[in-house]
Amino acid sequence: MTSEQWDERYSAPRLVWSAAPNRFLVAEVEAMAPGRALDVACGEGRNAVWLATRGWNVTGADFSPVGIGKARQLAAEHDVDVTWEVVDITTRRWPDAAFDLVIVFYLHMPPDAMRSVLRHAQDALAPGGTLLVVGHALRNLTDGYGGPPTADGLYGPDDLVAGLDGLTIERAEEVLRPVEADGETHTAIDVLVRARRSA
Repeated sequence: MTSEQWDERYSAPRLVWSAAPNRFLVAEVEAMAPGRALDVACGEGRNAVWLATRGWNVTGADFSPVGIGKARQLAAEHDVDVTWEVVDITTRRWPDAAFDLVIVFYLHMPPDAMRSVLRHAQDALAPGGTLLVVGHALRNLTDGYGGPPTADGLYGPDDLVAGLDGLTIERAEEVLRPVEADGETHTAIDVLVRARRSA
């Protein structure tokens, strides 16, 4: 989707997604000591805001000005400071070794663009820093619930790991996520990759 299409989607007064953080972010990060965090493709800011409430110094970036506007509002409601950027995340070069945590959640782009985003995210990791990537699995298209209706931009664990040379892969697997819809509980299949730069 283009930034204009995301602007249109985010233009409704209510949040497109919940204000609560993603369950996998909480599980993977809750025990970590706060530091400097970067949320790439932060959307309406729920994960960035949660990190800030946990004491992280957070930068949230997205290419949707409307999404960033809603993220600013969410941060204000939680009385936290987050640095917000409206940028083209496929070309944005982050400062080298600047972040202890970089997250990329539910970003689905053509393979070349995704590799570029992950390469820049990897370069931004400080020694000992963690990269956490979560998204809809390719297998979700046939065996799971929700998510994009076509295979474009979907991936498996190996697709994400392939471009992460120089990082230690700590997790790279499919994970199941319950989804409540129409009074029923469905199961979505996601991909989770956690990688660390050596100290």
